[in-house]
Amino acid sequence: MPKNRKKNNHGRTAGMILLGMVCLALVVALLLHGHNVALFNPKGLIAHEQHNLMILTVGIMLVIAIPSLSLFFFTAWKYRESNTKAIHDPDAHHGRFFNVSIWLIPSIFAIVLASIMWPATHRLAPQKAIGADAEPLTIQVVSMRWKWLFIYPQQHIATVNFVQIPIGTPVQFELTADDAPMSSFWVPNLSGMLYTMTGHSNRLNLIADTIGDYPGRSGEINGAGFAGMQFTARVSSSEDFKQWVSEAQQSGTVLDTAAYNKLLQPSEKNPIAFYATNGSDLYDTVLMKYMGDMNMDGGDDHAAHDHTSHNHTDHSHTEEGTHHE
Repeated sequence: MPKNRKKNNHGRTAGMILLGMVCLALVVALLLHGHNVALFNPKGLIAHEQHNLMILTVGIMLVIAIPSLSLFFFTAWKYRESNTKAIHDPDAHHGRFFNVSIWLIPSIFAIVLASIMWPATHRLAPQKAIGADAEPLTIQVVSMRWKWLFIYPQQHIATVNFVQIPIGTPVQFELTADDAPMSSFWVPNLSGMLYTMTGHSNRLNLIADTIGDYPGRSGEINGAGFAGMQFTARVSSSEDFKQWVSEAQQSGTVLDTAAYNKLLQPSEKNPIAFYATNGSDLYDTVLMKYMGDMNMDGGDDHAAHDHTSHNHTDHSHTEEGTHHE
């Protein structure tokens, strides 16, 4: 086959591959247009930082991945069976520079990634409070089968599968579970996810910067109702939040013991519901419910002690251990 014809075939093949990649990118962009791809649509401080960190680390990895994959395909193409001119010497020895390079270059990239990820992991720890001018809001979350209960201890209200927060206000979610397998609390537009477990209290902090409704879900497969274990996280203005709280407080349904026990029964795709609370510390009651069994099994009461001591601290925020905008 003439050399010119071979070059034309190779150029045509490369062009077809490039055209195919462009078409694939356009199809993906068309399918995603107008949809909320949460990981690429951050609406809060923590989500923004996580998004930037993800883009940065992917970019760094592509710097080494693209040349490596290109070299891999070039080698496979060069030493293909039909290329009789390619010479392969299995007994050839590589120089010291080559051997050092194949270890040194990946090591440098690993060190660069570690220098970025290590401090970011500590900076974005979900337990760290977020520094802001607004008074922080505490929301207690109880995961059930297969629904989410949100308790506002300061506002004396509770909701099912719906949570509303004011824009620009630091929010601390206290997370636990009741009579349910381990789940993951996740609002991807606003923050990362954190596990909920019986007898344990986890804390996740976030702050929203854009008004809107965002989907929340369990990031952990936890049984038959997993697919429907979703909720709506609404970010509103402070005035709208106060009005919503006032309306919820006037709800005719009170979350007493009977109502809670009924809510605790396994159910799927529960509608949004609003309750007024009688001021009792329901969250601590749920948390302590499993402490006796854990102590009998040889466990300790660290989770309960941690949550109790947390409740007796004030809401002042020092510079140390906070997120900064």
